[in-house]
Amino acid sequence: MASSLTKGAAQQGNPANGGKTFFGHPRGLAPLFMTEMWERFSYYGMRALLVLYLIAGGPDAKPGSQGGGLSFPEANAVAIYSVYVAMVYLLAMPGGWIGDRIWGPRKTVAIAGGVIMAGHLVLAMPGQATFFAGLALVAIGSGLLKSNISTMVGHLYDGPQDPRRDGGFTIFYMGVNIGAFAAPLAIGLVGQNINWHLGFAMAAVGMGIGLTFFLVGSRHLSPVSSTVPSPLAAEERGALLRKGLIWLAVAVVFYGIVLGTGSFTMNWVVLPLTLLGLAIPITVLFRIKRDKELTEPEQTKVSGYIWFFVAAAVFWMIFDQAGSTMSTFAEKKTTDHVFGMGFPSSWFQSVNPLWVMALAPVFATLWLKLARRHREPSTTVKFAMAMVLIGFSFVVFAYAMTQASDGSKVSPAWLIGIYMVQTMGELCLSPVGLSLTTKMAPQKYASQMLGVWFLAVTAGDCVTSLLSTAGADLSGPPVVAAEAAIAVLAGVAVYTSRKKIIALMGDVH
Repeated sequence: MASSLTKGAAQQGNPANGGKTFFGHPRGLAPLFMTEMWERFSYYGMRALLVLYLIAGGPDAKPGSQGGGLSFPEANAVAIYSVYVAMVYLLAMPGGWIGDRIWGPRKTVAIAGGVIMAGHLVLAMPGQATFFAGLALVAIGSGLLKSNISTMVGHLYDGPQDPRRDGGFTIFYMGVNIGAFAAPLAIGLVGQNINWHLGFAMAAVGMGIGLTFFLVGSRHLSPVSSTVPSPLAAEERGALLRKGLIWLAVAVVFYGIVLGTGSFTMNWVVLPLTLLGLAIPITVLFRIKRDKELTEPEQTKVSGYIWFFVAAAVFWMIFDQAGSTMSTFAEKKTTDHVFGMGFPSSWFQSVNPLWVMALAPVFATLWLKLARRHREPSTTVKFAMAMVLIGFSFVVFAYAMTQASDGSKVSPAWLIGIYMVQTMGELCLSPVGLSLTTKMAPQKYASQMLGVWFLAVTAGDCVTSLLSTAGADLSGPPVVAAEAAIAVLAGVAVYTSRKKIIALMGDVH
């Protein structure tokens, strides 16, 4: 049954079979491309507004800026933002599990789209309670969608050896960057200059368009995407339901006591989620490393992988501050006009995806040319390069902060240059890390290891949240310079230990 479904999926939209195609690829790639593009439009549009909305009307807001926000101090806003991003990536693991065990990828993505759209609509309603409820819905929906939509792209092709497969994923991920580029320009302009909640409503419309494309075009998807690969048995469902209800009851009782005693603050939510986001990646890696069913070579590879995981966590700790620390710097300390034309600070959030689209082909060509000459850097060297680049970007950021310390505003060129350096680091680490994860994964955890890779983002963002919650001034040059030093030292550690790491990698190159 499974083999016939796979064969049918491979024939779908295949030029060899006379079917219509999407740029030479199966037609099912079109609805998945559009769904991902519009989901990223909604996500990055909302993200561009998130910290600015949280501080609007408060003591750390830009003088004369639009009010109507939640008036949080900047430290609290950064902590909330970091926890939110961490939860999106943390929930990708259970999201993939739900697709594998309960609903199947296609149904899971359809439900995810509805949950995300509902979340943005709730965000569009004024009030602190609706804001956090909407944020939770968007995080849950994004976690459900993230793993499953990529799985469905893979279903369109005839296994890993299909020559069109890599090209299909390249087209698919272009949708990510197109959506991420366009969102701050449109949603940022409306939300920041007209009305915050109208901006959040635009994000809901974007997700609605993406969901419509998915539902209308789903007939072109592989039949495999509608199946549940490993359905839960009835007794497993019952056990999970009982455990879930027990933990829910514990949470309700605990927070009921906290509320009843009048001691509730935002830290009662942010801090537990932060600690959870740090504990889960450590626990997952420890459990895999301690699994006695793994062979000795697999155990060795896991030890090597931990080096890359820690380095990636440090990288994302800095990189994801684009939407928090760097966003507030753009709002308050960066000139908001070029050649006499003004623009909202949220537009800076479009710079990274623009650099990705500009530099990705350059890096791909460079690696290919170096490989032909047998001079392409190894994975460990690429990771070390990424760490040094992300660290250097914050050295420049710290210097830009000192330039604005007297109350003057710096040129937009500073942030544009910082984003360029960060994007170069991203292109050295992110695609390489994804490929490395699939190669070094023990056979038993082949499907779960991509979720483990996403946990590096969770860990990095939770460190940022913890620093902000603990009172570290992330908007000050000393802390930013310290983060830069940590990243550079991590890069040096990876580079100087590259022979040891390569030995742990075994037959992976």
